[in-house]
Amino acid sequence: MSAFSAAKILSPPPFVARFASEKSLCPFLSSPSVPALTRSALRSIRLLRTPLAVSSDVVIGQKPLASSSSATQNEDVDREVALVLYEDMVLGRFFEDMCAQMYYRGKMFGFVHLYNGQEAVSTGFIKLLEARDCVVSTYRDHVHALSKGVAARAVMAELFGKTTGCCRGQGGSMHMFSSTHNLLGGFAFIGEGIPVATGAAFSSKYRHEVLKESNPNGLDVTVAFFGDGTCNNGQFFECLNMAQLWKLPIVFVVENNLWAIGMSHVRATSDPEIWKKGPAFGMPGYHVDGMDVLKVREVAIEAIARARRGDGPTLVECETYRFRGHSLADPDELRKPDEKAHYAARDPIAALKSYILEKNLATESELKVIEEKIDNLIEDAVEFADSSPHPPRSQLLENVFVDPKGFGIGPDGKYRCEDPKFTEGTAQV
Repeated sequence: MSAFSAAKILSPPPFVARFASEKSLCPFLSSPSVPALTRSALRSIRLLRTPLAVSSDVVIGQKPLASSSSATQNEDVDREVALVLYEDMVLGRFFEDMCAQMYYRGKMFGFVHLYNGQEAVSTGFIKLLEARDCVVSTYRDHVHALSKGVAARAVMAELFGKTTGCCRGQGGSMHMFSSTHNLLGGFAFIGEGIPVATGAAFSSKYRHEVLKESNPNGLDVTVAFFGDGTCNNGQFFECLNMAQLWKLPIVFVVENNLWAIGMSHVRATSDPEIWKKGPAFGMPGYHVDGMDVLKVREVAIEAIARARRGDGPTLVECETYRFRGHSLADPDELRKPDEKAHYAARDPIAALKSYILEKNLATESELKVIEEKIDNLIEDAVEFADSSPHPPRSQLLENVFVDPKGFGIGPDGKYRCEDPKFTEGTAQV
């Protein structure tokens, strides 16, 4: 069976994954100097970008899935939906391509993990959410932030370490956060975000059942994104158990890009079919082609609706692939060229574009207009980030859990960061 066949475990109420109710008791009552960038220079950079794409069969030679499985034809979407999906995916791809350019030009520092190739997962889920719903991400979080509505300017400025960033320059690539958009953070360590997401879902149910806060659309939903490398960690299992026990409104989304840094997924786990871990805790588990936004979206519609109406959590394994190395510091020499080429042929953006054209939902020129719009948006974001100020030294002592007195105070009683020699001998950023 192809790694991209849809697989599902039947659990009331069942639904069909593309490609590839009991009333719960309330649990809460009982228990270096870089030159400025010009628009013309940015456009030149954009023109040099070559399309990247990829695909691999994660379970080559694997035995057939034990549960019911089905592959269905894509259910048609209308023009409006198709163009929203296309624009969001192009935004994610173009933004990440520009991040690579800026990183190698010395505008970004530290580790930067790009999302190229996985856009169908972010778009397929997040564009279905309401503003009140929460998203919890990983260290590969730029595109999740963009899909949730955080402005490209704010994300780019954060990557540049500027005060106009969504975290005032203190978060950087791996720690995007926006309370306004209910983006509860990117997390540098794998598995960190899953308990946070579970807590957010607990809060949603508590507000609904105990505080009697009403939302006509149902419960606020949390979507937790994480990778295949996280799924043998303790927090993952503990939170699946808690979420199912209390029927929390959460969707656990595994972005299985087949590699945990340099470790192949099939070498690292006794059973590579991650979706099976959902039924082990009594919740539905689904496997879906994460390179097809329409198939992801179909699964997401039911999983989110299930959580919103109070039927509990769902585990969704989206089999996808990243087109670049683990981070921009990774030479990406461990993955085989034929595997990369196989996935390059399954570019999710190219697939959606073909669908739109085949269904006559838009013309080539209309899609080009969207791409040019995104180009301009990204160039504006870079110019904005480049011209924004760096945080003042005093900001180093803000947003800490304890008073820095005794640690950040010099013999003269002043904060050490106010000493002109405080950063002497360190790189000037």
